[in-house]
Amino acid sequence: MSGISFQLDTQDKYLDMVITPQEAGTGLDLAGALAQVKASPYKHFYLFEENIKNAIEKLKQSIKAESNDPITERIAERRDAVIKYRLEDKDMTASLSITAPYGGKAPSVNALVKAAHDQGIIRGLSTKRLANMAKQVRKATPGEIIEDLVAKGLPEKNGRPSKLQPLVPNALERILKPQSAGGTRVDMRNLGDVICVKKGTELLRRLPPTQGRNGYTVTGAVLEAKPGSWTKFQPGENTVMSDHDENLIIADITGMPKFKNDKMWVDDTFICTGVNVGTGNIKYDGAVLVNGDVTEKMTIIAEGDVTINGFVESATIHAGGDIIITEGAMGKVNDASTDYSTKLVSQGSIHIQHGQGLDINCAGNVTVGRQLAYSRIVCGGSVLVGPVENPNGNLFACDIQSHDKVIAGTLGAVSGSSLHIDFSPGFNSLLERKDTLDELLQVLRDNNARHMDKMTLIRKKKIHADLKEKFSEAEELLRNELALLQWLEMKAIDMRDAKDEYQQAIQLIANKRLYPGVTVKLNNRTWRAEREYAKAKVFYEGHQWQYEPLL
Repeated sequence: MSGISFQLDTQDKYLDMVITPQEAGTGLDLAGALAQVKASPYKHFYLFEENIKNAIEKLKQSIKAESNDPITERIAERRDAVIKYRLEDKDMTASLSITAPYGGKAPSVNALVKAAHDQGIIRGLSTKRLANMAKQVRKATPGEIIEDLVAKGLPEKNGRPSKLQPLVPNALERILKPQSAGGTRVDMRNLGDVICVKKGTELLRRLPPTQGRNGYTVTGAVLEAKPGSWTKFQPGENTVMSDHDENLIIADITGMPKFKNDKMWVDDTFICTGVNVGTGNIKYDGAVLVNGDVTEKMTIIAEGDVTINGFVESATIHAGGDIIITEGAMGKVNDASTDYSTKLVSQGSIHIQHGQGLDINCAGNVTVGRQLAYSRIVCGGSVLVGPVENPNGNLFACDIQSHDKVIAGTLGAVSGSSLHIDFSPGFNSLLERKDTLDELLQVLRDNNARHMDKMTLIRKKKIHADLKEKFSEAEELLRNELALLQWLEMKAIDMRDAKDEYQQAIQLIANKRLYPGVTVKLNNRTWRAEREYAKAKVFYEGHQWQYEPLL
């Protein structure tokens, strides 16, 4: 359409539209003028539409007045890209927004870096992200906003506390990690030397805490890290601090070392070559090490670990620590499977190489080297049959109560003999504790709400000077009650998490075969193997037992 021309100002920034009324005529309207701009080389400029409307209105007035004087109106502006940095998260991050230019200049990477430095952003700046944003802006439509996170600070990393490093393993750890017989082959019969440490042996070292690592904000401010603290380090029973090293504990007697719950001690150890009619029963306030067999009807009672480098037959063993039998254990069972001639009772874990006809009761885990059959197990941990790294042993014809997973190579037997595993007792004990805590928590909530209402009412009243001290004491009691309530709320959350974790932990894993006759139970939810399965896992999910083949 004739009658319209465009011209830039002397600074090459503003665009003027010039209309010749006689040439433009009455056919020029706002849409036509905008179309002319869009078709010109200045289509990317930032338009002042109000000014274009004014020009059209002036055109109408000129035509009406029959005037042919040119109409000049400033209608557009060339605008460079707009760069805005924004500091966030206590100066730990910086975001950049770029408004695409209107016919102006798009920023280069160097320009973006300089703008960041001008705003004090000097660390953690990603030039890769800046280059990507600069590329996007060049392709963007005018006025489009490109945003991204372009700088990150480094949080400080506080030092770790000092660590306690045992220098000698527990007897059970030696048993579960057989020594290499040369090369990469492992001789499962070589279970390591179960020996006692001598007086003066180094047992436990306290490693120094780390200093941590300082951090920084994107503005370059240093975030000081706190160094780690020293862990409490005190000698346990029958151990002493080294004279020349305050971070070293040594044995004060010859005996069997034990490390548990960050505490190292040495059990005074009774050592014999066997337990039989000739030696009599053993009752010892310490650890017992038997380098031989324990024969029929003999009893061992020890406050510490009981380690037997031999075979146990129809005997009773009670230990305040772990029970370790490096060979096997065997007993007799009555027809009703209610009375067992071999009883193993431990406050810790129990390990045997193989067993049959055993009554096992322990607070920890039960590990079996090869096979366990016709036995009763009550344990507070897991049951594992076979090498620790690859449980491939046999477990059948047993009645088991466990608080954790049961893993073996073969679960059940071809004959269909029953293997019953019940996870209910541990779960019910957890539920009982949870219910007790919930009841206590609800009572405390009600009491606290009532006390808060009373105190709010009292605060609104004028308190006599003689009662102000009593009122202060009451407020202190209320604060203590609130602190107790918050602590119990956290404990209730922990208890709910423990319930969920228990259900996630309980499972059966058969690394070779699972035979009919295997039953697993959690209260009224029961799963029974009605056929033979290859490698399989049975787990509890969604209030039901689920079966899943293992590949």
